[in-house]
Amino acid sequence: MSRPDRTVPADWVVVPDSPAEIDAVVKQCRRLVTKRAAVAAGVSMVPIPGVDWVTDVAVLMKLIPDINRAFGLTPEQIERLAPDRRVVVYKAISAGSGMLVGRLVTRELIMKLLKLVGVRLTTQQAAKYVPIAGQAVSAALTFSSLKFVAEQHIQQCVAVSRQLMLPAPSAAAAH
Repeated sequence: MSRPDRTVPADWVVVPDSPAEIDAVVKQCRRLVTKRAAVAAGVSMVPIPGVDWVTDVAVLMKLIPDINRAFGLTPEQIERLAPDRRVVVYKAISAGSGMLVGRLVTRELIMKLLKLVGVRLTTQQAAKYVPIAGQAVSAALTFSSLKFVAEQHIQQCVAVSRQLMLPAPSAAAAH
């Protein structure tokens, strides 16, 4: 079942169901990540303490659910799946340690995620106060940190989507 236009009502469950659709969603998500990481990098150049952290959290609080939605993996979308497919999703999430796949994204979860790249962000904070070159380093670190976190999340979503492409457990047991 091919769906060339992924602009469907928000309440529909749209899970990529072929390798080509998964690739298309990955490209779409990476473009979105690059745009938002660039905005956050721009903000990180402002020499006001803390504004960059607030921006990073805000960007990720919007970005992660958008990635989940693109893959059909928001909590609401998962609940609308057939029961056998829902089981596959939850098993794939738990096996792949997808911290934010299929979950309600909270500030606390985003803070845990940011701790994964804490060294980069701490360096970014310090670099910001070195005139001009430091602000460029700060922007580059913000951009790369957000891209890294988002790419990890995209790969977790891809892994879950690939699991959903396998035959449903009940269909496999019938053979």
